[in-house]
Amino acid sequence: MVLVPKQRYRPMEQNRVLRNNTTHLHMVNVPKTRQTFCKKCGKHQPHKVTQYKKGKDSLYAQGKWRYDRKQSGYGGQTKPIFRKKAKTTKKIVLRLECVEPNCRSKRMLAIKRCKHFELGGDKKRKGQVIQF
Repeated sequence: MVLVPKQRYRPMEQNRVLRNNTTHLHMVNVPKTRQTFCKKCGKHQPHKVTQYKKGKDSLYAQGKWRYDRKQSGYGGQTKPIFRKKAKTTKKIVLRLECVEPNCRSKRMLAIKRCKHFELGGDKKRKGQVIQF
């Protein structure tokens, strides 16, 4: 009979707090190209990395014209305005585009929250003096 040491019980929340304590304290610097898997090509290819941005809201979306119709006329503000924002950061979403000329497939990749995000900045090196 083999005795296996009993592992200490640690709830997942405690692990998550320990890990995520330092995630958004530092600045995130992501290179402009990344070698990663392309689903269309079926193999690893270099991808061009850009930051995903939300598109402009359509004036013809059903919710928008319903809201505008309800707001028009007399009666002031008709729907509640949300004022209890909890988060101070947004999750960063990377847009990866395959550089293969006849592929060009795009996919999104969400990374963790961070206060400062940089795309293709200079890499930090140990012991190097900062020059202005």
